Amino acid sequence: MSAPRTDRLVSIDALRGIAVLGILMMNIQGFAMSPMAYDNPTMQMDLTGANLDVWAFAHTFFALKFITIFSTLFGAGIILMAGQGDDVGKHYPRMLWLLAIGAVHAYFLWWGDILVTYALVGMLAVKARRMSVTKLIIWGLVLIAVSGLLMVGGGYLGTLFATPEAAAQEAEMMTGWIDGMTAAYQAGYVDRLPWNMGFALIGQIAGLIGFGPRTLGLMFIGMALFKSGFLSASWSLGRYAVLAAVSLAVGYYLSHASTTSMIAGEFGPQGMADGNAYAYVGSLILAFGYASTVMLVAKIGVFSLIVKLFAATGRMAFTNYLTQSLIMTFIFVGTPGLGLFGTVERVDQLKLVLIVWAVQLIWSPIWLALFRFGPLEWVWRSLTYGKAQPLLKGKAPEAA
Repeated sequence: MSAPRTDRLVSIDALRGIAVLGILMMNIQGFAMSPMAYDNPTMQMDLTGANLDVWAFAHTFFALKFITIFSTLFGAGIILMAGQGDDVGKHYPRMLWLLAIGAVHAYFLWWGDILVTYALVGMLAVKARRMSVTKLIIWGLVLIAVSGLLMVGGGYLGTLFATPEAAAQEAEMMTGWIDGMTAAYQAGYVDRLPWNMGFALIGQIAGLIGFGPRTLGLMFIGMALFKSGFLSASWSLGRYAVLAAVSLAVGYYLSHASTTSMIAGEFGPQGMADGNAYAYVGSLILAFGYASTVMLVAKIGVFSLIVKLFAATGRMAFTNYLTQSLIMTFIFVGTPGLGLFGTVERVDQLKLVLIVWAVQLIWSPIWLALFRFGPLEWVWRSLTYGKAQPLLKGKAPEAA
């Protein structure tokens, strides 16, 4: 028996809430350290003892997993908002405003923005909304495989040209960049702006080429999962339980293999190539295991309060995602912020993540008890419709 529509929305919102919280575990490394250190954790600050443990924990359980869920839900959201008919309604204005907001976020706040990619890929993904579940899954997996060949294959290709001399030269160059970037970030917002803008542009170009097919493929998978009833918690408890058990076990095995390969290889070219290969596949399977677990929990009434707590966070995912950037920019960038870039070790980064999680889990349901939308969801919606939408509860909202 299918769950009522309110249950379906709660299950999707809860998964979105978990996703937006989970991505901060990885994103904080991009706020606190340089992009070079994000890719190779040995490049900046300590990576021994508890700091190595935190990195290993984050890499095993978070790296690529929650952005995978987020991308999948974006695909499901396209069907929820645009439908499956000929008229896509406000989809393209919605994506254009997302593109504008994402560009401001990327170039003026944080180079690691995902909104620009979502807006551009979302304009293409909507064309597939009427495909059958089978076709969506097949094409989704093909696109994901294309990105895998580009990203994982590129890593192994790099090992063919790796030499101790080249590694030494690269390390020296990277060290100079990191020193300059750290000084600029600690100096203040204006000083770090050229660095952030440069990395944002590079990241968007590289991301669309290498990661774009995976993102589009995941949106296709999200559409399929929504159409099939998976994301509406409509499947049986037993089915979700089996999927969760198998996916969590296999996904953990591959993700753990990724972590141990990188550490055993001392984060050298071969170890990184092997680790990234395991992570690419493992993240897909473990993310599906997480999603299956959330759907399973959403069907069990005893957990309804917890599910609704995460659902409130998910209903404000746009606000919470951008709020995370504002908080982290204030902490790690200098004047008018605290300028702690390059000084907060991974153990303390974890503590900051836990604090932000607690704040967003508390403030989201409080806000939604008074208002229909999160503040930035309201802004986005009002821009899309060309007029201010009712925000306070009790007023009729604009028809979606």
